[in-house]
Amino acid sequence: MEAAAEPGNLAGVRHIVLVLSGKGGVGKSTVSTELALALRHTGQKVGILDVDLCGPSVPRMLGMQGCAVHQCDSGWVPVFVDQEQTLALMSVGFLLETPDEAVVWRGPKKNALIKQFVSDVAWGELDFLVVDTPPGTSDEHLSTVEALRPYGPLGAVLVTTPQAVSVGDVRRELTFCRKTGLQVIGVVENMSGFVCPHCEECTNIFSTGGGEELARHAGVPFLGSVPLDPQLARSLEGGRDFMQEFPKSPAFPALTSIAHQILDQARSRDPTEAGRPASQV
Repeated sequence: MEAAAEPGNLAGVRHIVLVLSGKGGVGKSTVSTELALALRHTGQKVGILDVDLCGPSVPRMLGMQGCAVHQCDSGWVPVFVDQEQTLALMSVGFLLETPDEAVVWRGPKKNALIKQFVSDVAWGELDFLVVDTPPGTSDEHLSTVEALRPYGPLGAVLVTTPQAVSVGDVRRELTFCRKTGLQVIGVVENMSGFVCPHCEECTNIFSTGGGEELARHAGVPFLGSVPLDPQLARSLEGGRDFMQEFPKSPAFPALTSIAHQILDQARSRDPTEAGRPASQV
């Protein structure tokens, strides 16, 4: 039996989505960031909680490096990416003195910060909170899932690349979700082919279809394939909004489709939202 959520800073968050990967280097933080931007472009108010404590890259991807986190009566105030305050971000990167500072912490300190992030960030009203987790299935993941469990997360998005070694690691991530009772929203295959910046032809540098095959074998939804587009890489390096600047990129419809599938799952999970327009889900 799940514990009831206590009133607190997550009380105004409608849906919580965790982004997981079995290994590093598959673009989990990229997918987390672009998913949050894609959801915002459908009219949602979105927050990103970056709990990848040893590799907090989301602030740079959103052009928010060096921002200071302030306190209010309810706890930490997240950093807002836009003036309209439709995209909020909290990351351990904001708590480090310099961007090059290493987080050399033992497990208990990491777990304590994760719990503090869950309880002490004043998100206000959000449609979606996207949680960017570290790679693997470690103690930090258990702490994150346990801290969020009372709030009934919508589920997890699993990120893989087409190669067999990455797909194998995601199989272990699926096992983690089953053991912890975390619903799997679906699988995303990232870096699924390279888009030539000159002719826009997509070439499968790696193998292809591994993520879709894994999803079919595991009986979970396959949300889509996101190609490796140099425009996407450049926008992330510069902290710019890819969804706004490159609507003609082949990655754009893939990310938009993933966001809409998550919106559909949110509607199906909450009958009170079935008749609401997408901009209000």
